[in-house]
Amino acid sequence: MEKQRVLIVDDQNGIRLLLHEVFSSEGYNTFQASNGKIALDIVRNNRPDLVLLDMKIPGMDGLEILKHIKSIDATIKVIMMTAYGELDMIKRATDLGAVKHFTKPFDIDELRVEVNFQLNNYGTYNSQLAEG
Repeated sequence: MEKQRVLIVDDQNGIRLLLHEVFSSEGYNTFQASNGKIALDIVRNNRPDLVLLDMKIPGMDGLEILKHIKSIDATIKVIMMTAYGELDMIKRATDLGAVKHFTKPFDIDELRVEVNFQLNNYGTYNSQLAEG
């Protein structure tokens, strides 16, 4: 069975590396992007199962990237990460289809548990659809 794919989108290298380590060790195939353009290229070419998306990215903000991801493939799960408790942006992200958000600094174990939950439920759901 092919490994599920997780895309990490954050302009902070340290966070990308940390999340890459965590999710690679969980058995996921991970991709990293430092900006919206790279992130959307990865989404188009590799169709990740889940995207960890920072809300504040220079150039194209998280909400804009989220809209593009959902227009490419509405089934991709997106978890937003934000350093700010901006409730209006979080609400807009939820309205656009984000499944969850974490405020930085987040508890890495809580994030790991949530990603596993989202992807394992998604996998079960997909296999049920395939069986019809």
